[in-house]
Amino acid sequence: MPKVRVRDGKSEIFDFIRKKWVALTPEEQVRQYFLHFLTEERNIAASHIAVERKIDVNGLPQRFDILIFSSDGKPAMVVECKQPSVPLTQSVAEQAARYNKTLKAPFVAITNGLSSLFFKIDFENEKVISLDDFPEIQ
Repeated sequence: MPKVRVRDGKSEIFDFIRKKWVALTPEEQVRQYFLHFLTEERNIAASHIAVERKIDVNGLPQRFDILIFSSDGKPAMVVECKQPSVPLTQSVAEQAARYNKTLKAPFVAITNGLSSLFFKIDFENEKVISLDDFPEIQ
């Protein structure tokens, strides 16, 4: 369960992946709960997860929310987190897909904490396949 504190009148949540306290925004709360889901429910090692790292997308610096690596160290899933009031629309999926053009992970997820959508990316046939549940990541 995430750790929360108030410091200088502002709420913070402890990011156990980045090992630091960060501002407790609605989106950050979703991100932290999803990180706990990954490690506690899906048994993904914390060492196989990166959070809010810079990448270059079409020549512009961007930051992905969560990237899960496979056991061989390759990107396995890009996760885009939104605050609960943001619906999971086509534009949210497209944002995750833009990040994935650089990262080339076989899976993409989008979540707002209330619901999550999972996709398999077929790069060879240029198709996106909607999944019913979180995929098995090796």
